[in-house]
Formats: sequence, C-alpha cells, structure tokens
Amino acid sequence: MLVVMKAQATEDDIRAVCQKIESLGYRAHPLPGEQRTAIGITGNQGEVEMGTVEEMAGVQEIIRVSKPYKLVSRDVKPDNTVIAFHNSAATIGGSSLAVIAGPCAVENRDQAFKTAERVARAGAQFFRAGAYKPRTSPYSLQGMGEDGLRIPKPSTTSRWNSSNAMLTSSRSARATCRTSRC
Repeated sequence: MLVVMKAQATEDDIRAVCQKIESLGYRAHPLPGEQRTAIGITGNQGEVEMGTVEEMAGVQEIIRVSKPYKLVSRDVKPDNTVIAFHNSAATIGGSSLAVIAGPCAVENRDQAFKTAERVARAGAQFFRAGAYKPRTSPYSLQGMGEDGLRIPKPSTTSRWNSSNAMLTSSRSARATCRTSRC
C-alpha cells in the first residue's frame, strides 16, 4: 500500500501517519518527493483496512499496490534514482550512460593500474575490479583477495580524474567504492 500525502502536509502529519501505520503492525517507509511525500507500507500479507489512516490530516489518497517489489516500483517512487559519488562528476542513473569496465579479478597492482588507464582512455566513467573470482572448487579463488581492496586510487597525474570512480568488489556482499579523490 501507498499513502500519498497532500503537498501541504506538515512533518507532524507525516509522523502521525507513520505512527498509526506502525501501531497497526506494519512498517512505514516515508518517501519524500519534490512535490509531496508518499509513505510505503510493508509487512502486510494481504488486504489492509486503512479507513482510519485515510481520514487523517494531510492524507490525499491511499493506493493499493499489489505488485511484488513495491518499494522499488514506480508507484512508490516515480522519480529516477541517481547515485552520485563523493568528489566525482560520475553518476549512475542520471541522463548520461554510465560505463563500468574492468577485470574479473585483480592479480596485481600493476595490472589494476594499467587496466584502469585503458578503461579511462576508452571513455568509461567507472573502473571495477573483483578482489575474488570464485573458481570451480569452493576452496580455490583467483585474485588478490583483501589485498586487492587495498590498492590505492590511481595517481592524480593519470587520466583517471574526478569524472571517474573506482569500484572494487569482494566475495562478500560488502563493496568498497573509492572515488579518485578520496
């Protein structure tokens, strides 16, 4: 479900609606937009009776969302998501195409820097490199492992500049993002 607040709804109105949703046993996810705030509701297994919420101050309408992945649907957030990187002009999700390139696994520091230079010369905004590359055997990994995550950013004299960002990935769910001027 999605509660769409009126454009002139106050912070207190939004907070009160969130508290009411949570008192009903659901989770409220406020999603501020340019014009108004919407509040996504998760935790329901079926139809939710929202009669009392619908009558609260600041509520414009309630939209029933029966699609999976409701928090990432256009019903919940119609605006594009743009990911910006600290000290970098590079973005993902903006009006320009974001090109990401690099090796599956970094074997050594020299390889990482040479590949980053080639990636930058080719016009990519992002250099990505795997710290680990799983092999057929669960005990065999290719790459430098955690040492690969410690490779410093390319030098400021290189072609890699504030328009580019370096992304490194590890075998775990964690990822490290390093912009060229961190």
